[in-house]
Amino acid sequence: MCTGFKSSGTAPFSLCTGELLLHLDTFLGFELCIKAVDHQRDGAVAEIEKKIIEAFEVFDHECNKTVDVREIGSIVRSLGCFPTEAELQELLAKVEEEEEPTGYIHLEKFLPVMTKVLLNRSYRPIPEDVLLHAFEALDENKCGYLTKDELVKHMTEEGEPFTEEEIEEMLSSALDPETNTVHYRDYITMMIVDEPEDLPQ
Repeated sequence: MCTGFKSSGTAPFSLCTGELLLHLDTFLGFELCIKAVDHQRDGAVAEIEKKIIEAFEVFDHECNKTVDVREIGSIVRSLGCFPTEAELQELLAKVEEEEEPTGYIHLEKFLPVMTKVLLNRSYRPIPEDVLLHAFEALDENKCGYLTKDELVKHMTEEGEPFTEEEIEEMLSSALDPETNTVHYRDYITMMIVDEPEDLPQ
């Protein structure tokens, strides 16, 4: 089942449950990467590059380190960014072949550009409603929260597993120690509250 969303400044797009969970994985993983960068942790940039490569490879159907130019928007959104159409075209201008566009984008050109975009937080992040639907997809009983065990199970058994250190860091900011649960609405609000005010509306 797919659900239609409209992100500010972008065209409408559809997300299936699997895509919502991908957004959630990306959101959780990328927030941990940003925290690592903020604390100047060794290997943080390498970790972000790894996530970019993994997202790129999902759409690299020929396994030759290239993707169709039409897939770039999907790749960028899967990395937790929601650029406007103008921003996306500007990105494409940086990664397309300058002399003779081929209709395909090479990883070696996309990786440094996208790494800079993520480190600088150049685009609007995942909209709150998309994140909310991702958490709600996991909240089968519609309780408004996930238990620690439920979230850890998702982070270790579905998609690319998070490391124990990443899980502990995420839980340290998301988990209510009294109830041992994650009230995801509060967590989402906390994570997006520092969004820069000068980003395009």
